[in-house]
Amino acid sequence: MFPYPSGSGLHVGHPLGYIASDIYARYKRLKGFNVLHPMGYDAFGLPAEQYAIQTGQAPAITTEQNIARYREQLDTIGLSFDWSREVRTSDPDYYKWTQWIFLKLFGSWYNNQSKRAEAIETLTAEFSKNGNQMLDACTTQEIKFTASQWNAFSENEKSEILLNYRLAFISEATVNWCPALGTVLANEEVKEGLSERGGHPVERKLMKQWSLRITAYADRLLNDLDGIDWPESLKEQQRNWIGKSEGAQLKFKLQNSDLAIEVFTTRPDTIFGATFMTLAPEHELVSKITSNDQKAAVEKYIEEVKKRSERERMTEVKRITGVFTGAFAVHPFTAKPIPVWIGDYVLAGYGTGAVMSVPAHDERDHAFARHFSLPIVEVIQGSEERNIQEQSYDAKDGKCINSDFLNGLKVKDAMRRIIDEISSRGLGQGKVNFRLRDAIFGRQRYWGEPIPIYYKDAIPHAMPESELPLILPEVDKYLPTEDGEPPLARAKDWKYKGVYEYETTTMPGWAGSSWYFLRYMDAGNKDAFASKDALNYWQDVDLYIGGAEHATGHLLYVRFWTKFLFDLRLIPVNEPARKLINQGMIQGRSNFVYRIKDSNQFVSFNLKDKYETIALHVDVNIVENDVLDLNAFKNWRAEYADAGFILEDKVTKAETTGDSGIYICGAEVEKMSKSKWNVVSPDAMIEKYGADCLRLYEMFLGPLELSKPWNTNGISGTSNFIRKLWKLYHSPVNGNKDFVWSVSEEQPLKTELKVLHKTIRKITEDIERYSFNTSVSNFMICVNELTDLKCNKRSILEPLAILVAAYAPHIAEELWEKLGHNKSISTAPFPEFNEEYLVEDQFAYPISINGKTKFNLEISLALNKEEIEKEVLSAEEVQKFLAGQSPKKVIIVPGRIVNIVI
Repeated sequence: MFPYPSGSGLHVGHPLGYIASDIYARYKRLKGFNVLHPMGYDAFGLPAEQYAIQTGQAPAITTEQNIARYREQLDTIGLSFDWSREVRTSDPDYYKWTQWIFLKLFGSWYNNQSKRAEAIETLTAEFSKNGNQMLDACTTQEIKFTASQWNAFSENEKSEILLNYRLAFISEATVNWCPALGTVLANEEVKEGLSERGGHPVERKLMKQWSLRITAYADRLLNDLDGIDWPESLKEQQRNWIGKSEGAQLKFKLQNSDLAIEVFTTRPDTIFGATFMTLAPEHELVSKITSNDQKAAVEKYIEEVKKRSERERMTEVKRITGVFTGAFAVHPFTAKPIPVWIGDYVLAGYGTGAVMSVPAHDERDHAFARHFSLPIVEVIQGSEERNIQEQSYDAKDGKCINSDFLNGLKVKDAMRRIIDEISSRGLGQGKVNFRLRDAIFGRQRYWGEPIPIYYKDAIPHAMPESELPLILPEVDKYLPTEDGEPPLARAKDWKYKGVYEYETTTMPGWAGSSWYFLRYMDAGNKDAFASKDALNYWQDVDLYIGGAEHATGHLLYVRFWTKFLFDLRLIPVNEPARKLINQGMIQGRSNFVYRIKDSNQFVSFNLKDKYETIALHVDVNIVENDVLDLNAFKNWRAEYADAGFILEDKVTKAETTGDSGIYICGAEVEKMSKSKWNVVSPDAMIEKYGADCLRLYEMFLGPLELSKPWNTNGISGTSNFIRKLWKLYHSPVNGNKDFVWSVSEEQPLKTELKVLHKTIRKITEDIERYSFNTSVSNFMICVNELTDLKCNKRSILEPLAILVAAYAPHIAEELWEKLGHNKSISTAPFPEFNEEYLVEDQFAYPISINGKTKFNLEISLALNKEEIEKEVLSAEEVQKFLAGQSPKKVIIVPGRIVNIVI
């Protein structure tokens, strides 16, 4: 568990995953396991900083207040967290180790031969001895040099070269820059060209940034997905995000120029169908190759593209935009000129930022070609005839046509042939590529971990680990400086050794959340992020419950950091979590009132069609069973103080002014949001119904993985169940108005034992397969059956209390104490299931008279036909039907039915 503590606190949707994990943790404790169930706070981030900018209040203060609010709510819900292990990313004792991990990344490189990160000293030793001629390393830009050349380089030159290899490095990168917020944003923080926080315009901008070389781990991040029990849909998202593809990289020379466009293609077999080229608008060649005639159009287009994030450009496939540069490339095999365009469907960060466009065999190229009337040439003939001008044929199946020496070859064979030809002609080579880009790490913000780097002669130097943490300094404002520098540049006398400038960007929010699960194992350790003993004991996370929205953000980064720490032999695991469940969203159930146009009159739902109305959201907390509290509505907002109402009769739904008149609100399921006034606070639910009722209802709403609407009206069902459970342990007095404790020491009946052990089995199975909603149903069935049996026996009700304890700990604890126990119910052993009690030795035979079933009769299954007939005919109910007569016939099907013909 690792929430961001916002000022508004939790709404009823937030605890869903917390309650589910709490049930599982409590269950495992009851089963005798040593359970680590901690809680912490992802406390750095943009919202606290924006609030600080608006109010002038330090983010540390508001964050502390928000955490206190969360803690109060979490305790009220009854979550069994080990608070002694609480961590906060904004605590220097915590972020000391986040900075320490960053220094390890800065001091490491990735060896493609050993397939692991290694200390940078092993790299410099190799450079000094052999240069980098034989080295296979993950690098930004490899510049070949000998050992003698390396040894002759200046410190500045060596530093620049090492930045090409370090896993934490500075380089120019295209980022999402938000001028209004004064910071870089991650892709997931940008929606439709605007910042998710505040809705400010965002543009794509080339900036020098700290980045982490996550691309070094692309293959491992991809391959290791097969070994973890995570939702397949989430793993597929990560596979697509990593985007491994095999193909060829080759160059297209530009006409009348020494320049060339390098492309990566997964379909080199279609090269003869390339009728134009498309560059990413950010491509470095765009400004160099654009003709004077096209310059204005190209520059205008680039400005428009800056407002869209990469994520939007990847997903909005129906939006087709582009512009001709005025330049032509030369086809490497036909020597024909082909026009060079720019289009936002090509990304600077994928491949080379340029594509050879083959519209006949690529859907997006086809759409682009049709939109701009560019030629479409078929070069792969499939098994079925099609109009290639109307639809592309993208399948890797068929034979080559219109392709010179490739004609007649199947696609697979053509792939091998063309790559060999590209290589032999010196045009390029076969290559594996990834869509995954290095992770932008620096943020132009205040409220984040300081990066422990200082600059000497413009060279970045790592702070000594012994001097960590580098504490976040105080500043006069939380805004960028007047010169556009990050807020940390405002800090006075903040220099390393009083001389050298510190790095003034801070780490992103995901830095502290990429390793928190390790700190939980040994949260108070002053000498290490966790001891070897603790790491070896706890290892990885057995069960992680979290949202699917983190698939390509946090969950990818935490896998990356885990693998890196594993490479350095600092932790014993290669993946952070064995089992992951994506909990669904609890959606809000909005209510609406209907204002008659140009008035302050509100008409009830079933009458609204008679008037011209405007639907307005209303606070669901002043609505019950869709009936509006009229006085509360008038007091809700000043403009409604003199509101008038057209009410309906609750029976006839006709317009009325009588006492029976009520105002019915409309309803709709939407995302729970303050703007929709459909946020329900768990505090209000707990105050009215109790924490156990809230816990049970959230589980009862449906399967954990699915989204489902919140409906306060439905909580009464679980409230009634809790009351019924309580009554099992009590007897009514004073005409059923009061109840007194009444638990018997009598021996249980077989029927009662059967109900108990059936429930033990079902609850065990439900929890083990994380089917918490069916558990609540099974509890209800159990309590109903025991109520019908009038069971109040300790030997049944005591284990029942333990079964319920994981779901409804408060009432279970109360019942446990009343049962005479001095220790908490959480220390009790989980009831053992005994299958013998479910073995059927009796059967309730349906007894029919002349073919019509009249009643059921419990008869031993061990009896034969003659014995069954004797039992049936001697039964009091049968004697009444016979009225002294002898039956004409008795038909018996053992274990099925008895029919008496009279």
